[in-house]
Amino acid sequence: MVDWGDWINLGLRWFHFVAGIAWIGSSFYFVWLDNHLKPPKDGGASGEVWSVHGGGFYHNQKYQVAPAQMPGDLHWFKWEAYFTWLSGFSLLVLIYYIGADVFLIDPQKARLSQSDAIAVGLASLLIGWAIYDALCRSPLRRDNRVLGSVWFGMLVLAAIALDALFSARGAYLHVGAIIGTVMVGNVFFVIIPNQRKVVADLVAGREPDPALGQAAKMRSVHNNYMTLPVLFIMISHHYPMTYGAERPWLVLALLGATGIAVRHVFNLRHRDGDTRVTVAVAAGLALASVTYVSFEPVTVAPGAASGPVIATDALATVTYAQVAPVFAKHCISCHQPTPTNAAFSAPPLGVVLHTFESASAAAPRIKKVAVDARTMPMVNDAEMTQADRNLIGAWIAQGTP
Repeated sequence: MVDWGDWINLGLRWFHFVAGIAWIGSSFYFVWLDNHLKPPKDGGASGEVWSVHGGGFYHNQKYQVAPAQMPGDLHWFKWEAYFTWLSGFSLLVLIYYIGADVFLIDPQKARLSQSDAIAVGLASLLIGWAIYDALCRSPLRRDNRVLGSVWFGMLVLAAIALDALFSARGAYLHVGAIIGTVMVGNVFFVIIPNQRKVVADLVAGREPDPALGQAAKMRSVHNNYMTLPVLFIMISHHYPMTYGAERPWLVLALLGATGIAVRHVFNLRHRDGDTRVTVAVAAGLALASVTYVSFEPVTVAPGAASGPVIATDALATVTYAQVAPVFAKHCISCHQPTPTNAAFSAPPLGVVLHTFESASAAAPRIKKVAVDARTMPMVNDAEMTQADRNLIGAWIAQGTP
């Protein structure tokens, strides 16, 4: 029997990945292009650059406002952004809204119904765009550094609020969705409309308003700096030590700031600027992120026994017979050849735990997500206790007897 849900998931994810590469690639290229422009030797252009690629030479020219005449063949860069957002939003609906009970709602944080959780998620996207757009139209737009700092602070507050309502993994993905929505909103509501107004003025023989290009350029620069943080969020669900930390929003803030700093290093480098300070900041943020994740205790579910994992030598020999009931209660509904959990048609990531052999083979993964990061079971709806985790950890440390 064909599992159409999984095939749709794969198709959307692949499409999202390809569209994202096209969008982010063009964004990176045009920032590189802007930062390498030199004063032209002749003509009305404001800058030009020569480059070589694929065996040929390219001569690019930029007009600060618009050329004197509209060219006959004009290429627009917009569909990459639109398709990236549409495919990403479709994945959000398919995984986190249709599967809200498994991936989004954490009953130990907030007793949300599926419709409540979806409403909160959608509202976060709309409110995020409204706040960002208001900031860009406020006096803060005169200084990108101030505006960027305020917007970063708003995203951190959003991460804290969403983490208080959703599973940490769901909160991460919604922060990423807020950023992605802002980025595509910049293209759809500002960059492309402003460019169309410039084109219309040229066709009508009017001189275009330079403020239109300046506003579009500002939003384009913002998008450039938001790309690495949103890319991190796209892959973060593979790394439970990030969203499984005691304060996952702080890990997200540190690694997001690291991405922004790394992007700034490349932007400065493209302009032949001094990157030493920014490199030091990026390295410091990355080190702080790793240090925090490595040494801070991870979240203990409300109602579960608190405290550190018990040292393995404090427990007598633990056998599979002792941990099998724990797996049966908390894990087997998803991790067996035919899951009984309606959210899965196949065991997640192919991990099965219904036999000694399969559980023993998966021991490193079990330790990582159930003992160390404590991000499994998903949202811990069955309330696995700390004692259960200690027992599994001891069994693994003793060689899975």
